[in-house]
Amino acid sequence: MMMSNEDRRVLRDLAQRVAEIAAMPVMAERRDLWRRHNAMEKVRPVIYVNPQGSWGELVSEKSLVCAGEEARGIEQALRWRIHGFEHFASDNVVEAEWVVRKVFYHSGWGLTARRLHGADPRGAFGFDPVIMTPDDLKKIRFPEVRFDAAVTAEKEEIFQSLFGDILKIKVKGVDDFSYHLMNQYSALRGLQEIMVDMIENPQMVHDAMMFFEEGHRRVLRQYVEQDLLSLNNDNTPIYTSGHGYTDQLPRVGHDAGRVQPEDVWGWAEAQEMAAVSPEMHAEFAFPYEKRLLSPFGLNGYGCCDDVTRKLDFVLTIPHLRRVSVSPWANVDLCAQRIKGSVIFMWKPHPAHLVGHFDEEKVRLYLKHTVEVTRAHGCVLEIVLLDTHTCENHPERFDAWTRVAKQVVDSP
Repeated sequence: MMMSNEDRRVLRDLAQRVAEIAAMPVMAERRDLWRRHNAMEKVRPVIYVNPQGSWGELVSEKSLVCAGEEARGIEQALRWRIHGFEHFASDNVVEAEWVVRKVFYHSGWGLTARRLHGADPRGAFGFDPVIMTPDDLKKIRFPEVRFDAAVTAEKEEIFQSLFGDILKIKVKGVDDFSYHLMNQYSALRGLQEIMVDMIENPQMVHDAMMFFEEGHRRVLRQYVEQDLLSLNNDNTPIYTSGHGYTDQLPRVGHDAGRVQPEDVWGWAEAQEMAAVSPEMHAEFAFPYEKRLLSPFGLNGYGCCDDVTRKLDFVLTIPHLRRVSVSPWANVDLCAQRIKGSVIFMWKPHPAHLVGHFDEEKVRLYLKHTVEVTRAHGCVLEIVLLDTHTCENHPERFDAWTRVAKQVVDSP
């Protein structure tokens, strides 16, 4: 990676600021809060913020000063951390580290999904199915994985030279163990087609799910064999939730030289099943997901779909620790059912950050969930994400998190 002296200076200055933030006492307090929260202790509700699509409005391309393309990408990542700390009244943790990803090659599943896009590159898309008949399922292949140790070592050396005296250079492989079988199949078959298949050709859906389940099991086995699994009991976001800090992972007596599935968090979701009954979800998606999650030390489930009427089977997942309660779920009913059994990971509606921003409306909205979950003994986690725009009003994130912090701190 070629980099000018000026770009290097800019990045090192930003890295120094990140290190300063990470060393602050408040970060130690936040790490401890997350560990206790993830252990199901009755601490105050935690708040995690990931602006996602809004980052471009919080830290704009025009605000970046590096000239080189790769340097600008690094600069952006560092500025995100700094901006979050300086603006959000959340419990996000900043660590004095830079993660270098192990380089490996994934052969794919044999078919490439096709999409029908509109004029807006960030807008909706339609499915253009590549699987038309049951015979087309034979075109799918089990992926093969190959680790490239040499390229990984080169990447590590580059960042050791750039940041090694400021940040800890942390080499990690795979630390996101999340399964999205219906999403994966919908991309190839089409969502409408799957809805029809569940009635007219249910065996085709089951055959596809069985194939993907076995394929993911084989991929995980290859990750283990090639030492590509990395711990996620740190500030890693556990799929759609907050940090993974926990003293319960890795397991007692684990092999420090080779991470196993029982040492990490896993996750699964089937948002596509939002359009069908709980019974159909339980038949066509859940059994395959549940088996894939069974090896992991701790698990989470759900995303933006409504789990209100699905908790009876969701709560049977082995080692379940988090359930995603989406903006469309019934908070009151979910609180009554979940109680203190697992973390009530609530995603407030991101639409409050667009249009007319009403602090009092946000306060009452957040207060309702905090009071309801408190009354039922829930362990509450508030996660603000899916914020694809704030309409170029970054101060709304500041205000939203400030209100949220006031609400969770209230007796």
